[in-house]
Amino acid sequence: MGDKLHPLLEEALEAHGGHSRWRKFKGISSTIRTGGKLWELKGAPLIPVPRRATSEFLRQWTQVAPFGEPDWTMTWTPGHMEITAGDGSIIAERSNGREAFDRSFDGQWDPLNLAYFNGYAMWTYHATPFIFGEPDYEARDIAPVENEGQTLRGVAVRFPASIHSHTREQRFYFGSDGLLRRHDYTVDVWADTPAAHFTSDYVNVDGLKYPTRRSVFTLKPDGALDRDFNAVTIDLSDYALF
Repeated sequence: MGDKLHPLLEEALEAHGGHSRWRKFKGISSTIRTGGKLWELKGAPLIPVPRRATSEFLRQWTQVAPFGEPDWTMTWTPGHMEITAGDGSIIAERSNGREAFDRSFDGQWDPLNLAYFNGYAMWTYHATPFIFGEPDYEARDIAPVENEGQTLRGVAVRFPASIHSHTREQRFYFGSDGLLRRHDYTVDVWADTPAAHFTSDYVNVDGLKYPTRRSVFTLKPDGALDRDFNAVTIDLSDYALF
């Protein structure tokens, strides 16, 4: 763990089960069902079937299956991603995927754009907030926010330059129990769109706490939630650490 972990992050990591316990595992898998308006907007509709998402913790690596066809699998790293069939043949692949986006608000995504976005997003959700106990994550206090009558304490975290995620600096808000309740960011590959991401319904996974419900809304210019645009929903179940 870093020498100067922010006090709120130190509290949060303990509430989620502890950085040292998290460090005992290589990664985690979860079954996900994904919805929301983003996919249709981007011309990349997701079939509402359960998929298995697996991420390593200390290496940015995510695999999702099925991806597209029932026997296809997507494997992502920051520098390369590929979609493979059940026989191992490569359906599509791309290097330097972050540079391949039409970054306009309604610009269309091809399957490899979707793979890149899915890959880094699921890695972020599987690894945070535990990854903040590792070196080179910088944190600072930010103002609290109110959510459903509860005051959420906030911290802005600047990710290392080598980490691929929504954007370099993101904001995390924790409840009185220390659990992550809201996560705000702008989406670099989607017109720098600001979003508020809510997490709830936590379960215990071998001593670590993970949410089973995620819901992402875009933000209006004044910072208010755009309740008419629920961009992404994710139901997560059957977590398994390895």
